[in-house]
Amino acid sequence: MKKNTRSILEEISRVVPNYDKNNIVEARANHVITSAINLTKMIYEAYDESTAEDLCKRFVNSIKSQDPKKFERGIKKLNESNES
Repeated sequence: MKKNTRSILEEISRVVPNYDKNNIVEARANHVITSAINLTKMIYEAYDESTAEDLCKRFVNSIKSQDPKKFERGIKKLNESNES
């Protein structure tokens, strides 16, 4: 009688579910959205109302336009005004 043996890698690949693109996109989006919410809360806690609103608008616009420089300019402007 012959025993059927499998390698450890074969066993693991059978146990670990195969992820499709939808699951990966959903998980990453969930992490990004949660991080964005936490960042906006942190901005509102750290800055006055008008500055926080400006930074949050810049943050959202940076995402929409896929241009992180927009948010960076807002932070740079804020740092320059604090140095003066």
